Amino acid sequence: MTHFTSPPSSFVTPPRQAAARPAASARAVSAPAFTPLYQQIKTLILQALGQGEWAPGVMIPSEAELAARFGVSQGTVRKAVDELASENLLVRLQGKGTFVASHNDPHAYYRFLRLRADAGETRETRSRALSCTSARADSAIAKALEQEEGAEVVTLTRILFFADDPVVYDEIALAADLFGQLTLERLAAQEERSLYSFFERSFGVRMIRAEERLRAVAARKDVADHLGFEAGSPLLLIDRISRTYAERPVEWRRSFCRTDAYHYFNELS
Repeated sequence: MTHFTSPPSSFVTPPRQAAARPAASARAVSAPAFTPLYQQIKTLILQALGQGEWAPGVMIPSEAELAARFGVSQGTVRKAVDELASENLLVRLQGKGTFVASHNDPHAYYRFLRLRADAGETRETRSRALSCTSARADSAIAKALEQEEGAEVVTLTRILFFADDPVVYDEIALAADLFGQLTLERLAAQEERSLYSFFERSFGVRMIRAEERLRAVAARKDVADHLGFEAGSPLLLIDRISRTYAERPVEWRRSFCRTDAYHYFNELS
């Protein structure tokens, strides 16, 4: 894909009073850093998730089991789990247990899709893959995926439809060490409601966080042709870097979105 461009040798003894009462700033500098115990447990749980010990959709051990494993109280584990649940990494189901969050969860289908129809109705989405190739990372891709320039990546393009309307044209670059077996045939055959659920099931890669930058752009001719627009028409460009566990960036996506009957929606709290 070619459009990924745009990122101490001496010591003097101080007076006794000064030595007995050091400045507050000096005390702050020398004070050791402190990490709450529940945050340490949260880190250990994240490490287990990142290593694939518990797959998406699988129930994790109980709080009592985790407390015994880590040698802490159940209250400490509960606080760590509560925080992971608030970050959509774990899901608590009343009376059943705590599960690893999954993109296959119906409540998560549109977690990363913020485009809405102006009319307000919910429209079924589907996608059509256009290309999928192996490529070498240019400087822009290398920067986004934190790889060396020239490293192998997988690039793909697709159209996202809302009902029968072609609404989004995607250009996507993926880390090849995780997605090297991805092909156009596999993309065309996938039946998941979202690309991320497909990545999760087929490659064991879960996107847990994304950063987005938005700007208005004029449609390139190739993009306009796929979306049924005139070249130069206004589009919304959503530039996204998606990360998996350990904050690793594994996807760079540029989504060119129609804005004639659609808008970007995000709820802040």
